[in-house]
Amino acid sequence: MALYSGRMILRTATNLLGIFLPIFLYELFAFNVKYVIIYYLIGHFAYALSVAWGCRFLNLIGLRRSLRITLVFGAMYYFSFYLLSKLKIFVDFNAVDKQNIFLLLAVSLFLLTIHRIMYWTPVHTDMAKFMNKKNRAKQLSLMEATTAFLGAVGPILAGLILMKYNYDVLFIIAIVCYLSALIPFMYLPRTKERFSWTYSETWQEFFSKKRRKAVLAFLGDGAEAAVGIVIWPIFIFEVLKGNYLEVGIISSLVVVAAIVLQLFMGKFADASSKQKMIHWGSALYALGWFIKIFVLTAFQIFVVSAFHSFTKIFARTPFDALTYEKAADQGHFVDEFTVIHEMAIQFGKGLMLVFTLILISFVSLEWTFLLAAIASLAMNFLADEKAIKKGRHSGSRY
Repeated sequence: MALYSGRMILRTATNLLGIFLPIFLYELFAFNVKYVIIYYLIGHFAYALSVAWGCRFLNLIGLRRSLRITLVFGAMYYFSFYLLSKLKIFVDFNAVDKQNIFLLLAVSLFLLTIHRIMYWTPVHTDMAKFMNKKNRAKQLSLMEATTAFLGAVGPILAGLILMKYNYDVLFIIAIVCYLSALIPFMYLPRTKERFSWTYSETWQEFFSKKRRKAVLAFLGDGAEAAVGIVIWPIFIFEVLKGNYLEVGIISSLVVVAAIVLQLFMGKFADASSKQKMIHWGSALYALGWFIKIFVLTAFQIFVVSAFHSFTKIFARTPFDALTYEKAADQGHFVDEFTVIHEMAIQFGKGLMLVFTLILISFVSLEWTFLLAAIASLAMNFLADEKAIKKGRHSGSRY
């Protein structure tokens, strides 16, 4: 319950800024999307390369204490953006002294990397260990629906704040939310897990044949997510001609429309074949990315985003449930598996952004959605791996 409450508070903060943080950077860099992409890909590669080393350090402080300490780093990360917003340099990025800007951006990436190391591995480890095996998808859906309900207000509130004030107020609110999560995190149960692999052993496991399908699935998952996190917000900001409130309202309406389906899908996923749901869901989700290429109006953004959210839930809920099942199956190696998962997700995001940089040199931004459509089909690798293992266990020739 403490982990659930803490994550809910943190998601409130991230929902306030989620769609607007890439837009903030887009404005900061004088509407040069390549700088935004470079910022994000550096962050993802830095985390991917350091998480295995960082988890060795977590052995010294423990997972529970790590989750408490990381809140300070998360708040400091948003404070670095608060300082950037106070510089008031959005008019002409090329005409200002860039030294202070790049220094603050470098500090923000350092803080973000530390925050990710100290947050995601303990969170995923605790969720894999403490979630009910029979109702895992249902519990995930309840968590996502609850945080989505709170997050539905976030984009509208953020849009109103940006219309009346500026980004600095938004960052202050996010900082307060992040630090307030310390209250439920004080009641976290102790988790007796230690990361036992060396840095080189982690890489050997990452590239091992037995983990190939899972790694490919997580690489694709991260690659698809990168487009949704970085490119899609900037694209709709351009379509809506920089209207913060419209961006917030449409984002919130899409979230509200998806909540009911999220709750239904969790119960359905526990009682159905997760593999089949992923196969159908990933295909429909890829189709949603393809349709997004042709979006031209605010109404089209809402309709296509609503459809895409529905299909994402259809694929995402069983995919996440299978991920936690696989992690729980590792026994005392659950945190080691979590590190492999995090590395693959982050490398997927970084590689997608590299390909995006190359692609936008030749075509317009929306054609990167085609890359996301292809990447989303990689979810099937995890479903196929689970099906093969079940077949072997039951004596099937499959």
